[in-house]
Amino acid sequence: MKHNITILLLMIAALSMSVVMGAGSAQASATVSQADEPDTAQVQVLVDYFFAAARTGDITVLEHFLDAGFPIDQRNSQTYTALMVAAYNGQEAATDALLEHGANACLQDKRGNTAIMGAVIKAEFNIVKRLYAKECDANLTNNAGMTLAEFARYWGQSGALQQASLKP
Repeated sequence: MKHNITILLLMIAALSMSVVMGAGSAQASATVSQADEPDTAQVQVLVDYFFAAARTGDITVLEHFLDAGFPIDQRNSQTYTALMVAAYNGQEAATDALLEHGANACLQDKRGNTAIMGAVIKAEFNIVKRLYAKECDANLTNNAGMTLAEFARYWGQSGALQQASLKP
């Protein structure tokens, strides 16, 4: 198990380096030989593992990824971030951990929805309250043209959103 984590962390480090430097840059190719670069399948396994940890609330795995420099706002094939996935799946501790590490709560997926919108759909009110505190632009709209307030009304969650907006 310890050996697998070490390999995982090395792969994360290589992925983060290629993301930061740009996979095709001359600097990246000079720093990392092609034999050392992760292939697309390896990268996808890591991304899937990161998102599975967010979906299931596995804080230990999320912390390993983030401590190794994995990009916190990495998107999956559906354009979701780990924060969106954690919020939608009701993973309060994972949501908190991602926010503490600097996850951007205001990013939008391919439909223009944010993490808080996913939490609204699933009636995850504790998470809605945490995300509401991040103060994304109130005029931000999704692809259907709905603001967060309109989105909450559409899903029958206006009261919950209003409760989340009350300061403790």
